[in-house]
Amino acid sequence: MTAWAWLLVSLGIILVGCDLFTNGIEWAGKKLSLSEGAVGSVLAAVGTCLPETLIAVLAIVFGRHAGAGGEGIGIGAILGAPLMLSTLAFFITGAAVLLFSLTGRRTVQMQVDHRVVGRDLRFFFVVFAMAAVASFLPGRTWNYVAAAALVILYGLYVYRTFAERGAPDRDEDISPLHFRRRSDNPPLWTVLTQVVIGLCVLMFGAHLFVGELTDIGAATRIPLLVLSLILTPIATELPEKFNSVLWVRQGKDTLALGNISGAMVFQSSIPPAIGLAFTRWDLDRQAIACVVVALASAAAAYMEMTWRKRLSPWSLLLGGVFYTVYIVWVLRA
Repeated sequence: MTAWAWLLVSLGIILVGCDLFTNGIEWAGKKLSLSEGAVGSVLAAVGTCLPETLIAVLAIVFGRHAGAGGEGIGIGAILGAPLMLSTLAFFITGAAVLLFSLTGRRTVQMQVDHRVVGRDLRFFFVVFAMAAVASFLPGRTWNYVAAAALVILYGLYVYRTFAERGAPDRDEDISPLHFRRRSDNPPLWTVLTQVVIGLCVLMFGAHLFVGELTDIGAATRIPLLVLSLILTPIATELPEKFNSVLWVRQGKDTLALGNISGAMVFQSSIPPAIGLAFTRWDLDRQAIACVVVALASAAAAYMEMTWRKRLSPWSLLLGGVFYTVYIVWVLRA
């Protein structure tokens, strides 16, 4: 099979993994009486972030032994992930809302818990800006301090998210667990087994996708920066995008947006902390511009929630504009 064919196969694997994972994580949240914010912003977000985080870490580790190339790929993957989430993932989610509303599956109005998504975006603004500013700090000692601060801030974010408990009388409409479709109350061990298997399928599919994408990039002579900062995150962020589309179709907008915004907080704190601790973290103008565009796209959605007290698919579609502008600028630079 050609690299393009394997690319499509890996995409199918990711879709299967997403379906298993999202279904299982919803049941896990229900069994543990967690809020939608905890399920979408932490459990689902961190779980689907693992493939790209692992790729970035491996690139950094091998980069320490094989020159700056691997390190550059790792840094590009670290910064590219929040960019993809705050632009392309927002765009796809907004487009999905409009598409499903046209087909009658849902309404165009989005029912989003602004406290959940707003909290996520506020943390994102702080930690991602801090990660970018850290590249200008003098000496490795300050890098370690900044890395520790990012980890502590993410810990605070997780604590505040889990502190919000779900309403005891809420009974959400959840599809039957795939591993126990005839059971109305599957045991927790079955739920967790499906979550783990779904996550493994996700990681395998994302790893295969990135490998084939890398081969295609080498064959087409795509520059290393474009490959690491743009193309690789597109592949590794597919789980968040597909998970959110699945939840949007079901009208679970808080889970859909929380999955993306929670992943944004994780991707802009923990992976940059690893980069700060184990690389030179010397960001060039393309990398700094990546941070600026990601923050601007997220700010567009945040301002609508703050000023108009709502979130519409139209502000999410602006993410596609920010993404396109950045891509054009990078290709011309």
